[in-house]
Amino acid sequence: MDVRIPVSHYASAPQLPPESPLPMPLQSLSEGSLSSTPIASEPTGMGTRRAIAFGGAAALTLLAVYQIWWVLGRDGIGVLEALLLLLFVALFAWIALSFISSLAGFMLTIAQGRERLGLSNEGPLPQVTSRTALLMPTYNEDPGRLLAGLQAIYESVAATGQLEHFDFFVLSDTTRPQVMQAEEAAFAALRERLSDTQQLFYRRRTTNAERKAGNIAEWVRRFGGAYPQMLILDADSLMTGDTIVRLAAAMEQHDDVALIQTLPMIVNGNTLFARMQQFAGRVYGPVVARGVAWWHGAESNYWGHNAIIRTRAFAAHAGLPELRGHKPFSGTVLSHDFVEAALLRRAGWALHMVPTLRGSYEEGPPSLTDMLVRDRRWCQGNLQHGAVLAAPGLHWISRVHLLTGIGHYFTAPMWAMLMLIGLAIPLQQAGINLEQLRIEGFTPTVYWRGGDPERFLWVFSFTMAVLLAPKLMGYLATLADTETRRGCGGAIRIFFSMLLETVLAALMAPITMYRQSRGVAEVLAGKDSGWETQRRDDGSLPLSSLVRSYGGLSLAGVLAGAAAYAISPALAAWMGPVILGLVLAIPLNLLTSSTSVGQGLRRIGLLRIPEESTPPPVLARALELRESHALSPLSDPGNH
Repeated sequence: MDVRIPVSHYASAPQLPPESPLPMPLQSLSEGSLSSTPIASEPTGMGTRRAIAFGGAAALTLLAVYQIWWVLGRDGIGVLEALLLLLFVALFAWIALSFISSLAGFMLTIAQGRERLGLSNEGPLPQVTSRTALLMPTYNEDPGRLLAGLQAIYESVAATGQLEHFDFFVLSDTTRPQVMQAEEAAFAALRERLSDTQQLFYRRRTTNAERKAGNIAEWVRRFGGAYPQMLILDADSLMTGDTIVRLAAAMEQHDDVALIQTLPMIVNGNTLFARMQQFAGRVYGPVVARGVAWWHGAESNYWGHNAIIRTRAFAAHAGLPELRGHKPFSGTVLSHDFVEAALLRRAGWALHMVPTLRGSYEEGPPSLTDMLVRDRRWCQGNLQHGAVLAAPGLHWISRVHLLTGIGHYFTAPMWAMLMLIGLAIPLQQAGINLEQLRIEGFTPTVYWRGGDPERFLWVFSFTMAVLLAPKLMGYLATLADTETRRGCGGAIRIFFSMLLETVLAALMAPITMYRQSRGVAEVLAGKDSGWETQRRDDGSLPLSSLVRSYGGLSLAGVLAGAAAYAISPALAAWMGPVILGLVLAIPLNLLTSSTSVGQGLRRIGLLRIPEESTPPPVLARALELRESHALSPLSDPGNH
């Protein structure tokens, strides 16, 4: 019999289990050494794999640099040419490593190699024996939306028949009074619906010290001793019960493993921008991730959510100290996940990424503006890693992860500088001056082709091929998977979706480049990013807000186009892609944040993913619960 207990009973029932303290000392970034303990779960041939990855990237880079050296050096190497060459080397090496990783991932996908840690999507579920805590941190989120996802996960775990091994915690850092009240009421209602006061718990901190990292650490220090594993979720995370059980069993079977990171698929996108993201993640993402995991080995990275962690290892070795120095580099470690992974590996623990394990999902930002707001916070967090990079004892692959995070944000200003220098050199050679601003028929292409047009064309084509090849490999890998190909709409629709996504991404690239470059400058100047609640569904903004945010950028594009045209119409055409992206900043934001456009493309089968055509039960259940008005006392608490 389904016995229903009044909400008032649950509201007064204990919301937390008995405490089981676990010490979590702060780690030192000024001293330490890398553990020499052998890692049993490390894949074989890691030296060869990394030699192929980095050696291959280096070989491609040297080949391209050799060719561009001859293009640049025909009239001697000046200061501008030397700067351009340095920028080209760094940026080409960046995309070359991505190409090699994608190539490895493509070959592994086609060959259908052995699964990491025995984690397979097929076969009977293993029986787990230990307890796992599922932790869902929240910060001023819509309680109804949040708990709809948690209920869907809870029910999916219950369907495996192993619910007794899993406890669920909502860890609130909420600061808005009305959202606090709504959280408590919604959590009481969740307990009533599920008739469970023994495995569902709610805790709200009175202080937001150290943000999300501090939220998790506070739980570890109070309750971590009772749980061998903890599975970290985000407010928008969804995972199937089967996947959760398989992850818990893998941790039990491999006692040298501290962390297993899944590859969350982006789902539930309604706007054009969100659907672009989820299409790209579904088609290109698995190939890149599988290749990266191939050379990461037991030194994989951590993305902060949709990952299972050995609690005692985390407590013993992942306590984050405050960073010293000047703000905004000092203080709380914002991008905590990379640093926690590096410290765990320093202590001798294995960290694995398993991109082939299905049943792990998240949601992306609904608009370019929302992505850029989140990206600004990540920019500060990743640049902070400069203070961690030289910490003694870190594995060299951990340092590569930290450098990758830093480099991601410096590539934007580097691309901008590369384009500006690539324009300045021909202008300088053409002898442009203030008295003569017009040069008939001038275009940088004519200069760069110079006396060796074939070599110039080769460098350009080779660079574009290395840059775009991961998308093509993702497309081919998708075609090879019958289920995914059909779920994405078939070969022709996938191809046109890929073209649409590539064109729109190229148009938005100048906007992203500018905002990321500005973000780097602001961080270096000491400006903090703050901690804002993320929007989850609606990406629309009033036109007045878009004008304030992007009007200056559009004006800059118009002025740049006019200046280029004044010099030469051919130059304006050459700069057209960048100028167009800047001029159309406001219309592009309006278009890509539109739900109606996104849904219109969905109806004709473009930018489709399998989770739209055949939603997994956990996704369908979460959406069903979100639509229930009984879930949340506030219709939109984030606006109160």
